[in-house]
Amino acid sequence: LPNVEVRLQCEAIDGKGQTRLEEIIVKSHSTGKTETFPVAAFFVMIGALPHTEWLSNSVQRDKHGFIKTGSDLSQESSRQPLRFETSLPGVFAAGDVRHASVKRVASAVGEGSVAIHFIHDYLASPVSV
Repeated sequence: LPNVEVRLQCEAIDGKGQTRLEEIIVKSHSTGKTETFPVAAFFVMIGALPHTEWLSNSVQRDKHGFIKTGSDLSQESSRQPLRFETSLPGVFAAGDVRHASVKRVASAVGEGSVAIHFIHDYLASPVSV
């Protein structure tokens, strides 16, 4: 896109404006210099890398490392997993780390809120020994 500029090794450190966002201040990690850019919009793109290596084989993940939940799981359990529940019963995942999530901040917050309902359902269910 002609109106999009990608900056590598940079961080947005501040935003300014009177009644709306008008400019951002960006710091280069390679040079240490800051630059100010006029903007009409700012998109937070987090969650591109799931950083789930520490889970090892504890829960099912897709080939990119995102955690599979609910109906995306291959059936290995005696019961259907709850929405946002991982392959490890009682462990839930929501937001950008989850396989097939939309990778947007508002959606991640919403998923976390909905996951609470299913966690309560899980905790209220009878425990089989």
